[in-house]
Amino acid sequence: MTSAPRPPLPPFTPETAIQKVQAAEDAWNTRDPEQVSLAYTEDSRWRNRDTFVTGRAEIVAFLTAKWQREQDYVLRKSLWGFRGNRMAVRFQYEWHDAAGQWFRSYGNELWEFDEHGLMRRREASINDLAIGEGERRYFGPRPESERGAGHDIELF
Repeated sequence: MTSAPRPPLPPFTPETAIQKVQAAEDAWNTRDPEQVSLAYTEDSRWRNRDTFVTGRAEIVAFLTAKWQREQDYVLRKSLWGFRGNRMAVRFQYEWHDAAGQWFRSYGNELWEFDEHGLMRRREASINDLAIGEGERRYFGPRPESERGAGHDIELF
């Protein structure tokens, strides 16, 4: 293993699962592909919409292109359920394209972690909705008062 463990580690509890989701949200909101990639195994496998990604180098390339296209990206994640080393997460994020059109993207993810807390598998289904700038809900990272909120935990 070439990365340090990423606590919390599986098997997850309700509290540690929420912490893991919040950590992922925080990392993605940095929009730093290199930093985000360190939460994944060296050989992590992704399906993101219709794109398939394998390994950290491809993750970095994918996220670099994503955040060039999806400008001023702001994300909110919430835990849907978990068991052992797996989680189901739903999310919304807002962004605009180069022409200034705003979007809210809705999605669901399935995550699987290794014993070191690194994500080895990510499956994401996402749909985009064009919105007006006045319809935006998110204007930056989650405020401290909202951290850990909005989770509908199901033990599946």
